[in-house]
Amino acid sequence: MSVHPGEEDEYARRHQPIWQELEDALRAHGVHTYSIFLCASSRQLFAYLELECEERWRAIATTEVCQRWWRHMSPLMPSGPDHRPVSEPLREVFHLE
Repeated sequence: MSVHPGEEDEYARRHQPIWQELEDALRAHGVHTYSIFLCASSRQLFAYLELECEERWRAIATTEVCQRWWRHMSPLMPSGPDHRPVSEPLREVFHLE
């Protein structure tokens, strides 16, 4: 994901804090830890989360609160017609446990 030029501060502000009902939905869908990092030079966002299962994670996209959050955030970042943030999967190249 990424942020439009000049919207970095507003993007961060809207997450401080996120809506309580969105946090509740994330937790109800098995999310335990969720962090988003911003690369200042490229405006790219990297999200890291720990969750119980991929299926529950994907299901959150169908919730009203998630779709409302996407509409709320879409002016700040590249988004699809459904307001879902444009993202692309990353390939893991290293992991150590």
